[in-house]
Amino acid sequence: MASPGARLLNVRDGEAPIVVAGLTLFFLLFTGYFMLRPVRETMGVAGGVENLQWLFTGTFVLTLIALPLFGWLASKVQRRRILPWTYGFLASNLLVFAALFTLQPENLWSARAFYIWLSMFNLLTISLAWSVLADVLSSEQAKRLFGLLAGGASFGGLVGPLLGTALVGVIGHGGLVLLATACLTGSIAAGVYLQRFRDRHPLPADVELPRSRPLGGNPFAGASEVFRSPYLLAIAVFVVLLASVSTFLYFEQARLVAVHFTSRTEQTQVFGLIDSLVQFLSILTQVFITGHLARKLGVGVLLVAVPLVMVVGFVGLAVAPVFALFVLVMVVRRVGEYALVRPGREMLYTVVAPEQKYKAKNFTDTVVYRGGDALSGWVKRGLDLVADHPALAMLMGAVIALVWALTGLWLGREQRNREGAGQQGAPSDR
Repeated sequence: MASPGARLLNVRDGEAPIVVAGLTLFFLLFTGYFMLRPVRETMGVAGGVENLQWLFTGTFVLTLIALPLFGWLASKVQRRRILPWTYGFLASNLLVFAALFTLQPENLWSARAFYIWLSMFNLLTISLAWSVLADVLSSEQAKRLFGLLAGGASFGGLVGPLLGTALVGVIGHGGLVLLATACLTGSIAAGVYLQRFRDRHPLPADVELPRSRPLGGNPFAGASEVFRSPYLLAIAVFVVLLASVSTFLYFEQARLVAVHFTSRTEQTQVFGLIDSLVQFLSILTQVFITGHLARKLGVGVLLVAVPLVMVVGFVGLAVAPVFALFVLVMVVRRVGEYALVRPGREMLYTVVAPEQKYKAKNFTDTVVYRGGDALSGWVKRGLDLVADHPALAMLMGAVIALVWALTGLWLGREQRNREGAGQQGAPSDR
């Protein structure tokens, strides 16, 4: 019988090992990433806020190069091996950056390359981690546990910037990258354990495709899956709208921080402080609220609540574009994304076929997301040049957030219908 604490967290008998492994996977992954994120943000500002769209475009191009390689790997190897092979290759990349930062710490092109690479790295690694969880958990388990498991990500996101702030003066950027590499290596072990646990405790045969079988197909199958499925295409639209809202706020954050804080040290401290506050509030929400909301009210409420709040936030910023209000809106948006939108978005994939969980999902989470980033970055820059007034961009953001909410509402209903019908890749997708 489950303990009172386990019942409070929606954990049932026999699920503790997979919960611990999932929490460990996300904690280590996010600890490593968030140690490096404030440095990346500072490097972006150092190159000029007016040039951020170029970095976003570079990230999109790198993603276009990386995704076919990932698609090829996913089509050729057993599903259980996709995460360790991918993470292992990315860990070797981190070792190269550690050497560059140690040998040439002031090289601006190394900093730009790292900004672009890390922006691709975080989407690919996080998307793949969620793919594994969507693969090893049933839809019912996902509703109960995804919010709790996302708490591991937020805890790592809280510890990461604190570690980075404390250690960067001692071990430098190269040392931080090496420490992040160790964290990524640890997350590989947690991912391998998740697959082995599911091998020993398999889901029903009508739910699960054996993980010893490669997914097959071609490296571009993820894109074709998305465009052939109204459901997956709607998820892609949802992600583009999410990326657009995030980019509008991100550019405004960079502009306001550059205006109010002039030194790189101060800027890094501000970014780190915002990250720490966001992750602390996200942990509380994910552990105690997200799972209960999803189980009682469905996935739709997780997808709609934050976009509606952002409509109000953007209108408020258009009327009173002060730094304190912006920080409040930015924190609410990011907490809501981590604690509600992200778990809800991942739950959408529990009712699709295994190939779609890996290939289509990663296409959407990387190419589509970064494409939305790049496009909205140029739109935001264009609005600033034409109007030279942030209010126009904020009102445009309010309209985008409203469409985002409507898309989330449709997706929540469709996920509920598919779950009720017991579908794993509906015939209507073809």
